[in-house]
Amino acid sequence: QVQLVESGGGLVQAGGSLRLSCAASGRTSRIYTMGWFRQAPGKEREFVARINWSETTTFYTDSVKGRFTISRDNAKNTVYLQMNNLKPEDTAVYYCAARQSRVVDRYDYWGQGTQVTVST
Repeated sequence: QVQLVESGGGLVQAGGSLRLSCAASGRTSRIYTMGWFRQAPGKEREFVARINWSETTTFYTDSVKGRFTISRDNAKNTVYLQMNNLKPEDTAVYYCAARQSRVVDRYDYWGQGTQVTVST
């Protein structure tokens, strides 16, 4: 089992920045990829970014490219999402997730979520 705990959400004005953290514990050796997802009110959960646990490969959804940066600190078993130039449409609950399979695109473990609210 892997446990994930997010932190760092909050209220920020448009154009501001926040950094989310996701601390992993348990059998972290099983993790292949860590991802961030978000869900806005009345909308489906959407992918935001991902990073491989043992490599530097990253991938972002188009709407956050150039504004968000995903990174990791393996020594701390923590993944970060630096969010700059935030927009009101970034308002959502942000979740981190861990994927074990190199082949199957399915995330096996999820955190509880952290709220990000961007005001105009």
